[in-house]
Amino acid sequence: MIYRIRKKDRNISGSVALSGSKSISNRVLIIEALSGASIAKPNLATAHDTQLLQALLQSDSTTLDAEDAGTAFRFLTAFLAFKEGEWILTGNDRMQQRPIGGLVHALRGLGADITYLRKENFPPLKIGGGKLSGNHVKVSAGISSQFVSALLMIAPLMPHGLTIELEGKVVSEPYISMTLSLMQYFGVRYDQRDHTIHVPPQTYQPKDIFIESDWSAASYYYEMAALADEANIELKGLLEDSFQGDSVLASLMNSFGVETKFQNEVLTLSKTQSNSSYPHHYDLSAYPDLAPALFAASAGLSRTVSFFGLEHLAYKESHRENALRTELAKCGISVNNDEGVITLLGKFSVAAPQFKTYNDHRMAMALAPLALVCGEVLIEDPLVVNKSYPDYWKDLMSIGFGIGEVK
Repeated sequence: MIYRIRKKDRNISGSVALSGSKSISNRVLIIEALSGASIAKPNLATAHDTQLLQALLQSDSTTLDAEDAGTAFRFLTAFLAFKEGEWILTGNDRMQQRPIGGLVHALRGLGADITYLRKENFPPLKIGGGKLSGNHVKVSAGISSQFVSALLMIAPLMPHGLTIELEGKVVSEPYISMTLSLMQYFGVRYDQRDHTIHVPPQTYQPKDIFIESDWSAASYYYEMAALADEANIELKGLLEDSFQGDSVLASLMNSFGVETKFQNEVLTLSKTQSNSSYPHHYDLSAYPDLAPALFAASAGLSRTVSFFGLEHLAYKESHRENALRTELAKCGISVNNDEGVITLLGKFSVAAPQFKTYNDHRMAMALAPLALVCGEVLIEDPLVVNKSYPDYWKDLMSIGFGIGEVK
């Protein structure tokens, strides 16, 4: 399937009610399961990943298929290692290429019975749960912060609590902070010093929680505002004081000429004059999910910009660095990597590019707004957005984009 995305002018306005944050929703679902009580959670994410995780947590099957949901797979690995029983945890072909060894090694150090069923360090896994007994573990935080978050959420229920030492450079650190903040919201105490986090034994205290909207999803609207000549976009459900590290967008996108105003739970984006002295270097090590939108915005504006801290893009739903390099080359933009510094060069020039999406939701959502620059783009496999944002195409139409299937 291919969608044709059209935009007749470079002005954009409208109002969008974003779904709940996938990252927050998935953590709340695990905490709910660990607490043993039902939690009211209005605005739970409609993302396929969240709906899948919820179904797997409620399943009576001993074989659980996390498909391409990386967060679900990693969180379930620790959850099932803690829970009494025996399971097969698997995923699709891409999931079986995404490393899980760092988390498995840590869990084995706590007494977990986990076996690789195919390739060492990769899914699928056979998990014999309920055997955890240790209270101290070292974990590499250089590939995925989700390894750390998975361990943190089971930590309060360990017989002697858990002390986690983070080894190496920590990637996506705001997601670890999000996990700790949510644990604290549900009554858990912890002590964090430098690269060590100690969680004493205790129980979760269930209570209602409103799931704020997804700042990662908001990045595509910031991209649209940056690419537009005029913009007035309302995004509902986003909080200025947010659990989510990606809320850095509000300040980051000032240099792209996007102004953010908050009023209650409504954020308004408007276009100001683009900053001619914009930063030429951005550290995205803490915000890797913003990379696709920022790459596309920089390309559409023909900016020479460098990004660093993105070594782990290779472990996402696609090898995102390679995918973005291939697709932006169709628009005259070079994406060069010099010892970890990724630089975009060139002048955006193309009539109607046809973009592949590599089974990666963020590729589809980041490349579609480039229709603002060239009038029309074609997006292959557009329904891949269901992974995190099923209403994306409907919401784009509501703010002025024309979208139709290519027959």
